[in-house]
Amino acid sequence: MDLSPLFKSVIDQDTMPVVICDTAHIIVYMNPAAIEHYSEQGGRNLVGLHLFDCHSAKTGEVIRNVVDWFAKSKDNNIVHTFYNNRLNKDVYMVALRDDDGNLIGYYEKHESRNRDETPFYQI
Repeated sequence: MDLSPLFKSVIDQDTMPVVICDTAHIIVYMNPAAIEHYSEQGGRNLVGLHLFDCHSAKTGEVIRNVVDWFAKSKDNNIVHTFYNNRLNKDVYMVALRDDDGNLIGYYEKHESRNRDETPFYQI
């Protein structure tokens, strides 16, 4: 999957992990935060692998069900998959679609619930 430099930069600047897969469940991209987050599982070396090589059979079934749901309707685009209490973050699966609304992949998105204490517009 070819990501334009502009969109790749958006993903790469995200401080939370983003893992992008195609509809065959192949990991096609991981942003730097994801590479670090999944370093003990292989980090950068996970790119190109089948997602189900990294998950249990039960989790694989759940992922397949979500992707099937994404494929059923152009309106089915995001699923909250879990909340990590220790890290105070939510994780989502999000559909990726082409200009016609066809499913072309999906990604895992982490969102922190910790307040950012950085002063506003500090440069």
